[in-house]
Amino acid sequence: MKSFVAISTTTPAKRRWRAPAAVVLVLVFFSLLVPLDFLLGLHDRFPSGYLTDDRRPPETSSWNFGRLGGVGSSSEGDVSSIERLVKRFEPTFSKDVTGSDLSKTGDLLNQKPDTNSTGQLVVAGKGTGSNSKTINLNSRSQLENTSTHYKPEFIISHRKAFPKPQVVPSRSLPDLTAKLGSRDVKKSNAEGGNGDGIRKDCHVEKKIQKMEQTIARTKACTVDCKNVDKKLRQILDLTEDEANFHLKQSAFLYQLGVQTMPKSLHCLSMRLTVEFFKSLSTDSKNSHPNKLDSPNLLHFVIFSKNTLAAAVTINSTVVNSQVSQNMIFHVVTDAQNYYGMKLWFIRNSYKEATIVVINFEELNLEHLHNDGLTKLSLPVEFRAYIHKTDQPTTQMSTEYLTVFGHSHYLLPEIFKNLKRVVVLDDDVVVQRDLSSLWNLHLQGKVNGAIEFCRLRFGQLKMLLGRNSYDADSCAWMSGLNIIDLEKWREHNVTGTYLQLLESFGTKNEVSLGAAVFPAGLLALKNLIYPLGERWSLLGLGHNYSVNVEDMKTATSLHYNGQMKPWLDLGIPEYKKYWKIYLTQDEKFMDECNVNP
Repeated sequence: MKSFVAISTTTPAKRRWRAPAAVVLVLVFFSLLVPLDFLLGLHDRFPSGYLTDDRRPPETSSWNFGRLGGVGSSSEGDVSSIERLVKRFEPTFSKDVTGSDLSKTGDLLNQKPDTNSTGQLVVAGKGTGSNSKTINLNSRSQLENTSTHYKPEFIISHRKAFPKPQVVPSRSLPDLTAKLGSRDVKKSNAEGGNGDGIRKDCHVEKKIQKMEQTIARTKACTVDCKNVDKKLRQILDLTEDEANFHLKQSAFLYQLGVQTMPKSLHCLSMRLTVEFFKSLSTDSKNSHPNKLDSPNLLHFVIFSKNTLAAAVTINSTVVNSQVSQNMIFHVVTDAQNYYGMKLWFIRNSYKEATIVVINFEELNLEHLHNDGLTKLSLPVEFRAYIHKTDQPTTQMSTEYLTVFGHSHYLLPEIFKNLKRVVVLDDDVVVQRDLSSLWNLHLQGKVNGAIEFCRLRFGQLKMLLGRNSYDADSCAWMSGLNIIDLEKWREHNVTGTYLQLLESFGTKNEVSLGAAVFPAGLLALKNLIYPLGERWSLLGLGHNYSVNVEDMKTATSLHYNGQMKPWLDLGIPEYKKYWKIYLTQDEKFMDECNVNP
């Protein structure tokens, strides 16, 4: 049997060079293949494994995310590369995810990454909560280490022509698919998708079903009318309580405003008092001892604690009088306002009239043994509610009656040498000459006053008690009164008044103030001479419907009521008749900002 033996004809040295030559040829081949790869752009068909890339790729080779779902034009090479990409991430993807589901991720991947307030990116793994990691966006090495040691579900870097790279947060395809609605699915089908691999989101359907069930239960729920009625009654009770509270509060503030002296007037009184003690040399400037007790002169008496109000009353009387040199005004006040009022009338003169300020607390009178009469008492106002029986329906009207205070019943003792005086309240403005009052025949009566016949003695039987009186007699008003002091002394009106106060049981200041009205009516019963209505017009301090023509023709205007003209609460339409007699260019008024 023949055998053949292969004999090599090459030398051992040549055999040693074959292996290196083959390696060189392979390296040369790959060195030529790499430039072709960059020229043809084949390397851009595969996703980058890095989170970021600082190189700016050619615009013609950028990845279009729309091709993942088959939307738009794509080549067979693109489809095969996507399939390879899906196989590459096959262990990470859910088994229910198909290639068509990738079309739902395009819009979400274009969103900005979720960062917290410290500039950090939260990358979610297969679970949230404790499995989430925080990556600092300022450190590229940390991002690369994170992609190596931490396996996110889906990370793709979308290279765009931006100056700085963008990082897309990791999201799992099931979570991305769950956040897409049916509207996006219909839009994808309309743009070219076949829709075979797209299914409805079961989670959304469950929520819709639960919402429908909730609406159905709400419609089926019946409303109990008793509960609604109970709730409405509670609201009504709360509203009524709140209204009553505000009503009481407003009434209190109103009373506080009308009964308290304004800050500007208090400042005026204090400034005048201080200035009086700085200039004591002017104390005796207007002393006229010969005129004070002369019964031939016209004597006016004003009980007041308000300097400004008394000045307006005096000024209006003097301005509208034909002769002023025979007029003497006696202003009776208390010790607190005595010095300020005295300085005011020293500084301000009113034609040729003489003004005398009297301190009531310095008077030495016989009947001042009663403790209730030692202090100055001003005219007192009472509010009466009167039922109108002559109307078809019973109506009620509110009237303000002003009567003499306790101090008025001491007039015969204060002015012992005088026969007749005219008593004016400080809320009266005189518009005509009052000289004719001294020639008025009172027919044996003591007090010439304005009668108020809307209120008669018979309607006050609860106040007047068992005392004898004429039920048809009318009440009378203070404000403008002509007093015959001789007849007053003859009928001993002061003694009768003090006896009536004791009979009404006046034990304290409150009861003493309440008794002044019935005691005054009974002390002067059958002694009132009625003056005509033209002498004084009433109601300017509470009545908004006073006739303007009557105001122009009235001899005097009486601002009886709580809305006095020097208060901010005064009726604006009536204030102008009072302000025209207000003293102007007084420095103390400017300093205290007195502007009624």
